[in-house]
Amino acid sequence: MAVTAPESTATDDTPARRRRNWRPWLLRLALAAASGFVFYLSFAPRPLWWLAPIAFAGLGFALRGRRLWGGLGYGFVFGLSLYLPLLTWLQDFLGTEFGPWPWLGLSAALAAYLGIGGALATLAARLPGGPVWMSLVVIATETPRTWWPLGGFPWGRVAFSQPEGAYTPLASIGGAPLVGFAVVLTGFAVPALVSRLRTPRRALLPAAGVVVPVVAGLALWPTIGTGAQTGSLTVGTVQGNAPNAGLALMDDSATIRANHLAQSDRLAAEIHSGAVPKPDLVVWPETATQMAAGVDPGVDQAVADLGVPTLIGAIYRPAGGGRVQNSEIVWDPRSGPGERYSKQELVPFAEYVPARAIAQWVTPFVDDTSDMQPGDAPAVLDIAGTRVATPICYEIAYDHVARDAVDLGAQLIVLPTNNAWFGESEMSYQQLAMARLRAVEHSRAVVVSATSGVSAIVEPDGSIQRSTSEFTAASLVGRVPLRDTTTLSDRLGAWTEYGLVGAALVAVLAGVVVRLRTRRASAENTTRATGAG
Repeated sequence: MAVTAPESTATDDTPARRRRNWRPWLLRLALAAASGFVFYLSFAPRPLWWLAPIAFAGLGFALRGRRLWGGLGYGFVFGLSLYLPLLTWLQDFLGTEFGPWPWLGLSAALAAYLGIGGALATLAARLPGGPVWMSLVVIATETPRTWWPLGGFPWGRVAFSQPEGAYTPLASIGGAPLVGFAVVLTGFAVPALVSRLRTPRRALLPAAGVVVPVVAGLALWPTIGTGAQTGSLTVGTVQGNAPNAGLALMDDSATIRANHLAQSDRLAAEIHSGAVPKPDLVVWPETATQMAAGVDPGVDQAVADLGVPTLIGAIYRPAGGGRVQNSEIVWDPRSGPGERYSKQELVPFAEYVPARAIAQWVTPFVDDTSDMQPGDAPAVLDIAGTRVATPICYEIAYDHVARDAVDLGAQLIVLPTNNAWFGESEMSYQQLAMARLRAVEHSRAVVVSATSGVSAIVEPDGSIQRSTSEFTAASLVGRVPLRDTTTLSDRLGAWTEYGLVGAALVAVLAGVVVRLRTRRASAENTTRATGAG
């Protein structure tokens, strides 16, 4: 007698089955989180640039076979694990009494871009050569977050983890976008390679994705020039130091000014005694003093004592009133102030406050500060017989600022900055890494002059000639080459970025078409099977 077996109790709805279905999801989530943290570890001050492609390999495994919403979630978790530790210097700035909300909010906003990148990458993954298109999509998300919202925030771009190493020379070809694309491609090609190892012919393309970016970067190293082409310049920096006080630094402008006048006096004494070579140019850091209409007897005397043209970083109030500007002023030891460059890319909620009625909930600056006026001229000045690019502070994170100046003939890049706000954090080293990448991108030496460190003299190949420690009073004097070569990156300009973004958009649209066709074909097959049954 045949007995009909009862229906199995181990259906898809049983607790045991549900637990098994959750395990892959949790493992992927843990992998995305761990990979994001590994990516953070690739950033300065650690010289672990090679961790970046490993991090994207981990993200690639987490995204493999996922759909849109899964990609969004894993990408967001990856981004959050990157930005939360990368931006802890915001807490050093604001202090514990202000709370973690600005730090958490900014980290989440930036992570959302990587979430969108992860989601759209799952569409591009359906195309032949999926890792290439996925990499384009992820790098394309860096473009909108560079300018939106509120002027954007380029911190944490993939390329900024690569101030040295195999990928760095690619900056001379396609700038930060190409460097970032190469890093991500190496990582994303790894899961595809692993899945095809048993079929060597099918593994050739992903193997090329892993190897070619690294080989291309290494092959370009001999082309990175460092020699002087139009002479050289002896440059000095003035690092006067500042109190390590975070937000309280707002009330210490007089101390910062006094410190920089004192350090200028010490540098002048060293010059006159022959302890250091006489510079052709001295650079003060960003906002080292405040002045109205270029009138400042103390700075006049300090520059006269130095006896050389000096770039003075100042909060500058124009004649006749008006909003102040964050400026670098050419100061001659005999004739006084001359040309001036004012910062174009102002920091939201610090140098200006958008939507003040709303912003008072998230920023301490609403009641105590007024908005600065952005500059509208390129970051280039003529001083000491040299055309000099003068991006100020975090303008070094924006591609166009240094590039526009080099296009106008700048032979040297100087970076005045005030990082005293951020304590003994990684912020200064992260910014120095950007300066090192820009040196290779434009084939120019870079001189970083920081209020409290890290000041540095960077060679055109991104190597550091000399540097200072944080929160010390110090000066650097070094010889730097002047160069007028135009890299391919400079000649292509923003077109490299536009090309990568355009290709990413095409990949996403093509991925949507493939997905719709696959769904339609699946539905038709189901209909046929049902009819046949």
